[in-house]
Amino acid sequence: MISFNVDETSDVPLWVQLRQRIAYLINSGELKPGERLPTVRGLASDISINYNTVNKAYLSLVSDGYLESTRGRGVFVTDIASQLGDDELDQVTGIIDDAVAACRELGMSYADIEKAFARHIKRLRFNDEHGDDVIPGGRIMDFREEKSKRQAERGVGA
Repeated sequence: MISFNVDETSDVPLWVQLRQRIAYLINSGELKPGERLPTVRGLASDISINYNTVNKAYLSLVSDGYLESTRGRGVFVTDIASQLGDDELDQVTGIIDDAVAACRELGMSYADIEKAFARHIKRLRFNDEHGDDVIPGGRIMDFREEKSKRQAERGVGA
């Protein structure tokens, strides 16, 4: 069972608190790779919160690669080490360690570094899905091209 206490005084949404707790348990090794987690409804019942809250936390953790969900089988802690060879895992760990150390030298807290990494990864995912020329919530325009189109429509400069 996952131990979890709701922080009623926190402004952090409940699903984020649960997500952070599960991520901590995975990162600390308390939840082992391949370990099966409780069902959404089971965990919701165990810790007395709405199952939609648990589902949102699980989905976020799946999206971030902490968990794997298989319909009919359940939700499992991702075994990142089995997906990468030892050399690759060591190389990835070294790169991440270097990046975190550089951020710490800039005076960033671990929480700020985590947020910056998460934002950057979301931006990269978005660009992979939509192309590099698209900005979330907006679009990039070549104003010279737009100006030329308007002038051509008006018959100016042709």
